[in-house]
Amino acid sequence: MSVGATLGAAVRDLFDNSWRLVPVNAAFGAVLVAVGVATIAVHAAVVLAVLAGPLAAALLHCAVTLVRTGNVAFADAREGLRMHWRRGLQLGAAGTGLAVLAVVAVRFYTRTTVGWPLAFLTVYLVVLLGIYAVVLATLAIAEPDRKLRSAAREAAALGARRPGATLLLGLALLLVNLAGIAAAVMPFLTFTVAYSFVAVARFVLPKEHH
Repeated sequence: MSVGATLGAAVRDLFDNSWRLVPVNAAFGAVLVAVGVATIAVHAAVVLAVLAGPLAAALLHCAVTLVRTGNVAFADAREGLRMHWRRGLQLGAAGTGLAVLAVVAVRFYTRTTVGWPLAFLTVYLVVLLGIYAVVLATLAIAEPDRKLRSAAREAAALGARRPGATLLLGLALLLVNLAGIAAAVMPFLTFTVAYSFVAVARFVLPKEHH
């Protein structure tokens, strides 16, 4: 499926199931906002971002279920949280570590007179790693019995097979979420993350014939 078709199909999926996906997206977004506010007061509070991992896993489980079956229910979010909370913590810890390293590196480089090119390169690499991480997480949630190492190899192989399409999809979804944050944060808190997860699931998972 092309990137354009993937994004269009995800819009239809979200439109048909928004009332089921929005509450889970809102819970995930609320945790991220709470962590952001707490981190402003106490930098060590960034470790709480790890707790967003299980909620992200539950939302990804809903996205995978929707793509595979055409339907999703509130019970799927509970089931996803029950099934994937440990894996969600692992992925949340990895994502938090990546974000902290990126912030530290960008701050360090921008404070030097010749560091701006390195800061730009750091942001570029973080975007690439972020795209890879979402693909990896989707594969890991779609096949819970699969080891993370195997899912990581498959995510790398998919990126190698379709590098242009993978990058284009990732950049498009990054812009969607940045636009959601810029628009008073509410779209980000309610549906842009869910939309992104559904789009990635449509892009990553093989089409099933019923």
